[in-house]
Amino acid sequence: MTPQSRPFRLRAVVAACALAGACLSLTACGSDGESRVTAAAPTYATPSGSATSPAPLTTDQAERKSLLSETKITWDKAAGTAVAEVPQGKLTHIELKRYGVDDGASPSGSPTGSPTGSPSPSGSPSPSGSPAGSASPAPTPGTPEWVTWVVAPDGTQHTVRVDATTGRVTESKADPDQDAEDKKERLDRLGKATWTPEQAAKAATDKRKGTVTAVELEEEETGTGATGQPDTVFWSVDVVTENDWNKATIDVNAADGKIVGEELDTD
Repeated sequence: MTPQSRPFRLRAVVAACALAGACLSLTACGSDGESRVTAAAPTYATPSGSATSPAPLTTDQAERKSLLSETKITWDKAAGTAVAEVPQGKLTHIELKRYGVDDGASPSGSPTGSPTGSPSPSGSPSPSGSPAGSASPAPTPGTPEWVTWVVAPDGTQHTVRVDATTGRVTESKADPDQDAEDKKERLDRLGKATWTPEQAAKAATDKRKGTVTAVELEEEETGTGATGQPDTVFWSVDVVTENDWNKATIDVNAADGKIVGEELDTD
């Protein structure tokens, strides 16, 4: 080999090595490219912290949702209508139910009472009750209704039903078989209640936001014996929350408005 040919051969070897290296480099890049494409391919896993599907409603929750969605008359308007049916009467109970389904209401369509106690277009009830025997037609079984108890000045309890979709009175009658002791107990209980049902309902919904579906005046008999503690009179208020359709029963002291109990129904 002549001295002049050696540099040429060395350059050829270097060029060949460079070419081989380039090929290897391209192969590696191709391999890496595929790997990166595979790694960057979109995935469909649920991201951490994302919202999950809501749990299915229970039977009671579904019924509360259905009942409230059909109801057009609020509890306070129905209460005003019912109280107007009994001159100088006072409300002790109101509850949202379905006519002829949730209680002993007769679906035959022969109630007594009058629609004159129903709200006026402005929403206020008429100032006085009306004679029996001129009621609105009975609603279809399953129609939402407000069932109320209104106590007359002599202690007589009247059941007044108000259609929760129209606001009309469908039944108004004095309950049968009321003796003097029953009447006295009702009047004594009302005498201890300085807070109205409207005030109690506001206290309950201030505690738990939702829709009122029942209000009732109750009494916890603690006795006045050795303890000397009088019986506690309270308003029991049912509030349904529309984000989960659970029902909370909140007890409000009828003498001072303090919350004295709370129970949550998640069924």
